[in-house]
Amino acid sequence: MTGRWLTTRTVEALSAPERTVFRDRALAGFAVVVEPSGRKTYVLERGAAAAVALGRHGAVSAEAARRRAARLLAGDAAPAPSVAEAAILYMREYVESCCKPATVAQYRRVLDRHIVPALGGLPLAAIGRAHAAELQHRLADRPAAANQAVAVLGRLIDHAAERGLAPARANPCRGLPRYRARRRERFLTDAEFRRLGNALDALEASGEVAPHAAAAIRLLALTGCRRNEILRLRWDDVRLEAMELSLRDSKTGPKTVPLSPEAAEILARLPRVPGNPWVVPGRKPGAPVSGVFLPWRRVRAAAGLDDVRLHDLRHSFASRALALGESLPTIARLLGHARVQTTARYAHLARDTVREAAARVAEAIGEDLLPGGAGFAPLPPRAGRGRAAFAPEAMQACAKRIAERIGADILPR
Repeated sequence: MTGRWLTTRTVEALSAPERTVFRDRALAGFAVVVEPSGRKTYVLERGAAAAVALGRHGAVSAEAARRRAARLLAGDAAPAPSVAEAAILYMREYVESCCKPATVAQYRRVLDRHIVPALGGLPLAAIGRAHAAELQHRLADRPAAANQAVAVLGRLIDHAAERGLAPARANPCRGLPRYRARRRERFLTDAEFRRLGNALDALEASGEVAPHAAAAIRLLALTGCRRNEILRLRWDDVRLEAMELSLRDSKTGPKTVPLSPEAAEILARLPRVPGNPWVVPGRKPGAPVSGVFLPWRRVRAAAGLDDVRLHDLRHSFASRALALGESLPTIARLLGHARVQTTARYAHLARDTVREAAARVAEAIGEDLLPGGAGFAPLPPRAGRGRAAFAPEAMQACAKRIAERIGADILPR
């Protein structure tokens, strides 16, 4: 369509039931492509050649896109950036301003270790599917890292296209088959929790593990929180009278964590360091602890749990919840998952619970129904399996039930 002056205001008002190109009446070739979804992209049309993307509406103004189109028509356009240059722009313009610090560090690590060393010197416009596949193949022995590198490269290319720094074309990373990552799942048994509790008691008593570090490990086991949700917890976020933690900024945003009596007891007994606002203080005045990896290594070695990570305490919390019959939506709220689909990774544990319940019911019936009524060895009940009422609104009661199963083993004697 032609005959209109493209300004930020007029483009904002455009809509179309199907993909439509609205052309500017003043600058030949300058146009905006409007998708049914509402996405609008400024382009410069050059006859039979592929249109050059000038940026996405919202990321750039119509006036800025018009100036770039004019420079391109005059042959005075800046050279296309390299992958390394585009990576710097992506980090500065999007990642550092829109993402959480942990995500910023993660993206910078992926770019610095994998993408820039492999592709940094190439023009971004030259990156094709073969380059993305080769990047992935280089990391084939680390499937998760390979998939992450391709994903970050794809987002970098999308960002450059929205800024008009890459041609309008299909993203070469989109649709590339991902490697099947080896998901690691480790859940502590009742006996392992007892060993963990005994090790914490012994090492704390001997002074090899500080009380605050031991408390952090116990809180991770009793709340299902992520590591930094406990290590970056402020006393102002602890509401013992309400039996909850009010986290200002978790991975999925602000959230409330219900406290069980066992977790509340640990916090109530924990000494506060004057002038330090952090529940788990560090060595520097007024600073939080940098990490508990060294104490954790000592504890797990003493407990004979060398293959257990701190994050496995969170997995174990979820497995206990499922063993008690809690639903996936309830557990998703307890863990702070933004989507229930993330919690669904534990669904096989729920199926195990159902199978064992069916076996116990059949065992009770079978004694009377089966021929002879004997000769079938009963299945021993599995430790930690119980029956609980489904109460999605009673998060406090749910946390209490889970902590009761763990607390006897993990609390200080």
